[in-house]
Amino acid sequence: MATLIRGKISNKLSNAATSVSNKSQAKVSGMFARMGFQAATDEEALGFAACDDLDYDHRQGLQMDILKTEEVGGEGGGEMVGDGTAEGDSHYQRDGTGPPPSSSKDAGICNELAQDKPKITAWEAGWNVTNAIQGMFVLGLPYAILHGGYLGLFLIIFAAVVCCYTGKILIACLYEENEDGELVRVRDSYVDIANACCAPRFPSLGGHVVNVAQIIELVMTCILYVVVSGNLMYNSFPHMPVSQKSWAIIATAALLPCAFLKNLKAVSKFSLLCTLAHFVINVLVIAYCLSRARDWAWDKVKFYIDVKKFPISIGIIVFSYTSQIFLPSLEGNMQKPSEFHCMMNWTHIAACILKGLFALVAYLTWADATKEVITDNLPSTIRAVVNLFLVSKALLSYPLPFFAAVEVLEKSLFQDGGRAFFPDCYGGDGRLKSWGLTLRCSLVVFTLLMAIYVPHFALLMGLTGSLTGAGLCFLLPSLFHLKLQWRNLLWHQVFFDVAIFVIGGICSISGFIHSMEGLIEAYKYNLQD
Repeated sequence: MATLIRGKISNKLSNAATSVSNKSQAKVSGMFARMGFQAATDEEALGFAACDDLDYDHRQGLQMDILKTEEVGGEGGGEMVGDGTAEGDSHYQRDGTGPPPSSSKDAGICNELAQDKPKITAWEAGWNVTNAIQGMFVLGLPYAILHGGYLGLFLIIFAAVVCCYTGKILIACLYEENEDGELVRVRDSYVDIANACCAPRFPSLGGHVVNVAQIIELVMTCILYVVVSGNLMYNSFPHMPVSQKSWAIIATAALLPCAFLKNLKAVSKFSLLCTLAHFVINVLVIAYCLSRARDWAWDKVKFYIDVKKFPISIGIIVFSYTSQIFLPSLEGNMQKPSEFHCMMNWTHIAACILKGLFALVAYLTWADATKEVITDNLPSTIRAVVNLFLVSKALLSYPLPFFAAVEVLEKSLFQDGGRAFFPDCYGGDGRLKSWGLTLRCSLVVFTLLMAIYVPHFALLMGLTGSLTGAGLCFLLPSLFHLKLQWRNLLWHQVFFDVAIFVIGGICSISGFIHSMEGLIEAYKYNLQD
């Protein structure tokens, strides 16, 4: 009898605790559902999951439908297997469940394409990330130390940690759990993640926002290459009767053939050579700085900051770490996606160490005389040689962001099926139409005009980092992670995401305002770099 009574009491207590827990969870879920993060009930969550499944199946099954139509269209319709399920159903490809692979010709084509698609190792992926975050824009980091002191060094470390973390959570947004609790990749790009967050009310709004930010960042990168080319050439040959604007025009004339690019095969072979050349240049600059170690001005590195110019330094540092745009594609092409986190760790640790040492050593050498592009501080005997290498690298690097910007513009405005705003840039034979070529040439000329009228490398870099760099690296990944992964997040992950969003927003707004003020002041008073 006593045992029976204890059992009933225990059951009642358990039921009461479960009821309280469910009510508490329902209140919390309902609150965050009203904020737009997740469904308030399991039924709503299942509804959103079903919508996502149908949307994914529709998009991913298009290619299979086209292949099937080409293969069996003349035979009176598609074949069905066993229980009436169409072959090539993307749901089975996605989950790994369902009937065994078909031996039909269309399935064989898809399997062959999947097998022939080249995959990259973690080392190759790391090399690509290193190229993105260790480019020639590190030349502006000593200028950031000039206005930030030790806090600037801290920000180089902090930005590396945050960008590494946001890169990881951005990739986490590509995956969802299936019925068996296994992670399945259901999205392919930054745009897919953004669209998923805005669905179902505005299914394409997020993608448009990301595309606009991506275009701005890519075009601004092209402008910076032209600005730095003119700057380097002018400071390499100061006695020649050629102004910085004239050098920028000469550099742009050499870049006009980029308008005829159909793919990057012609320039991709130079990427490794450019990276190695830049590495050698960094070594030469550091070697020169070490040779003057006796004169290092340690007393010039302060803990105080220039309140007006330090936010610009934040944008410079953030912009030097931007790589989130292509991380989804990079992770999708890795042989072992499970090694992505490890790859991100060692690439950002290496970048943090090298950038911190480069910025500190260069600033200690020239102190308050540090210029926006650090190679301008070198003696004239070696400045010309180093700058010529840098100009070559800038000109060879220009086609990459230019071609990426053109692709985004063409896909979103000219090649979006029936929803395209303008007719296709290409004819039926695949040739570029004359007006399409004019558009590309206009983009090159636009980068030239911006470089001529705003020839300030650090200010433009700070503006771009504050506007699009902070958005793509800090704000959007943390917001998307909260929106898509809310039910799976621990409290400290929520805290990190919210903190990154708030800090990133403050830095972005302040950096943008001060960068614009600096540009207006420089333009108004005709200030030189």
